[in-house]
Amino acid sequence: MTLTTFALIRHGQTDWNAQRRLQGSTDIPLNDVGRGQARDAVATLSGYEWDAVVSSPLSRAAETADLIAAGLGLSVTRRVPELTERSFGPAEGLQAGPELEALRTPDGFRGAESDDDAANRGLAALEALAEEFRGRRVLVIAHGTLIRLSLGRAVGRTLQSIDNAALNLVHHHHAVDGWQLEYLNGERLTAAAIG
Repeated sequence: MTLTTFALIRHGQTDWNAQRRLQGSTDIPLNDVGRGQARDAVATLSGYEWDAVVSSPLSRAAETADLIAAGLGLSVTRRVPELTERSFGPAEGLQAGPELEALRTPDGFRGAESDDDAANRGLAALEALAEEFRGRRVLVIAHGTLIRLSLGRAVGRTLQSIDNAALNLVHHHHAVDGWQLEYLNGERLTAAAIG
């Protein structure tokens, strides 16, 4: 059975993360803490051999990918626009409170990309990468909500938040077109949690 392995890594921290603001597709750069998180991720990722490194084109993911790739002695294969974070529309930049709540809808926020659309876009990008890099190991640096929704769709369950620069390891089985999650937020899942 052909197996493609992905490490899905959320970019390092930004000032908006620290301030608990919704970022979405707004291009907010890494802060110094985020750069440190990216460098620290190298130790975890160096236990594997990676065949390709791809990232979202947004600067926080691109810089995280560049720092990790450099630490692993690799280069970034390319930026994949479909890995851009979910758009939160007019909710971007807002913190929890009445202004944000006024924009909330059952599937996200008014004027934003829906959960379903973001999950479908992200999963389609991962499936295209699984086909392109069949049987290989791919390091993907993207965004928390996109990873959470896409990975949740792939494994058929609701996932909670994705931590900055933590390892999320998932395997794509080509013969059965199925996905198996092995690590979530740096923690290895038990057989019961995987199944």
